[in-house]
Amino acid sequence: MAMDVVDYEIKGAEMQFVEVELDPGEAAIGEAGSMMFMDAGIEMDTVFGDGAQQGGGFFGKLLGAGKRLITGESLFTTVYTNQGSGKRRVAFAAPYAGKILPMDLRQLGGTLICQKDAFLCAARGVSLGIAVQQKLGTGFFGGEGFIMQKLEGDGMAFVHAGGTVVRRELKAGETLLVDTGCVVAYTPGVDFDIQYVGKIKTALFGGEGLFLARLSGPGQVWLQSLPLSRLASRIFAAAPQRGGSREEGSMLGGFAGGGLLGSVLGGDDE
Repeated sequence: MAMDVVDYEIKGAEMQFVEVELDPGEAAIGEAGSMMFMDAGIEMDTVFGDGAQQGGGFFGKLLGAGKRLITGESLFTTVYTNQGSGKRRVAFAAPYAGKILPMDLRQLGGTLICQKDAFLCAARGVSLGIAVQQKLGTGFFGGEGFIMQKLEGDGMAFVHAGGTVVRRELKAGETLLVDTGCVVAYTPGVDFDIQYVGKIKTALFGGEGLFLARLSGPGQVWLQSLPLSRLASRIFAAAPQRGGSREEGSMLGGFAGGGLLGSVLGGDDE
């Protein structure tokens, strides 16, 4: 399928969204639940897989959907097609605080490997596949980095990362050690491996886990400061573990959960 060439504009700071401009007949594909708004004249169509196999028959569509299921995504994606006579815009919103990264696959050699929850939207024709790490150690201990998404094509794709994002250009033989959850994406020339942290004490009490991602050049890598897994674990750790509510940061928080003071603060007049 030929790639649609789309114009775009990324708006916002911490909670960003991307507006994709579609010429008549052009289309964009979006992850389920990512659409923010769209102009009248754009038609939505939920498709099996990623929309890139629509001309490949049932088995081609089934293969595309199966790849998405393996990476933990929905079996379906939504295609937004401009059926009007003029330019139309559709916007896709980031799922949590972070940055939206525009990736021109043509300039990246046609392929990008990214975390399985990073894909947000793309021009029609971009194929969403899977990249399974071939090394045995990576498979056993890679965690979030074991099964990743592979974006292929020569169009624009947009991926989302948490917190602040940094891009590193690794030269041949240059190596970077990274928390596995902080890896957003990398080009196929980068070698992805898993390395033990080296010391039992550090592994048990360092808070960084037993293994680190070892990225070796040549190629480009994108890193995020706040992986969704880390954000979720902090929220879970701060949440009350025994029902009720907790006033975080309040001197009265320890008392407000019960007794007379709790009743007064809670508005109980009985």
